[in-house]
Amino acid sequence: MPKIFPIGGGKGGVGKSFISASLGALIANQGNRVALIDLDLGASNLHTFLGMPAPENGLNRYLNKAAQELQSAAVSTHINNLTFISSCHCSMEIANLFYAQKIKLVNAIKRLPYDYIFLDLGAGTNFNTLDFFLTANKGIIVCTPEPTSIENAFRFIRAVYLRRLKQLVKQHPFDPRVKMAVQENNPNILKTQGIIDIVLKYDPGNEAFLKERIARFQFKMILNQFRKNADPALGEKIKIVCNRHFYSPFEVLGRVDFDERVIDSIYARKLYIKEYPATATAMGLRHIAEQLTHYQQAPSVPQEAS
Repeated sequence: MPKIFPIGGGKGGVGKSFISASLGALIANQGNRVALIDLDLGASNLHTFLGMPAPENGLNRYLNKAAQELQSAAVSTHINNLTFISSCHCSMEIANLFYAQKIKLVNAIKRLPYDYIFLDLGAGTNFNTLDFFLTANKGIIVCTPEPTSIENAFRFIRAVYLRRLKQLVKQHPFDPRVKMAVQENNPNILKTQGIIDIVLKYDPGNEAFLKERIARFQFKMILNQFRKNADPALGEKIKIVCNRHFYSPFEVLGRVDFDERVIDSIYARKLYIKEYPATATAMGLRHIAEQLTHYQQAPSVPQEAS
């Protein structure tokens, strides 16, 4: 089964697609089979960060049943071992997938024959985005050091966390009063501790089970567009606050320095880490890629596919 890393965040413009494209290329360059899937449904642009035109073949063929397997919707990129599944030619209705379509897509993603899969998600906290983020137990959140971005990241984390708690209560044998509280969207469960308190009140025997299952989910955070005047301890401060308020563990993978040449590479439709491999930004990205794969050797610049 592939290692799946959904990449999300509460705010648009924080660099989720840039991070997805960069990590995909770097990890593919280590010799791993990697797939990038653009799940920013209705606003896909991951192909631009990869420096390639929008492919005609993509998620649209799988959803309209022209392709029986999701693998058939994948296209090669100019990076060895890196495959891409686009959603840019899907209909406008794709942003509002039916539940059955979503489950079918999630299951198809889990069956893909790759070592690593990165899901580039859209901004916001709609149910599709949250459920795609919950496809795997290790989700990556991207935010910038600005207060508004951090605030939106916290809202996204809270929404994912509550979505997961509700799923666990609905899917397992909890006291009917607990299930009813979740189904009726009791105002108390809008608080992070709310569902735990309700379980403790009505079904204390399931408290340990619920906490253990929540702890399996791991939040990983990347601070992007990090400028010189930003607090160097910001990541650690966010980690401490999150670990204090949630039962799921938090880890800061690292920071990616701001570089105006990122915009230049996007305009030029060039992959940033290939064009500027020696920058502090590229080194930060390599450090994060190495953490995700436990890769010991310093990887070289991503090579063009032959």
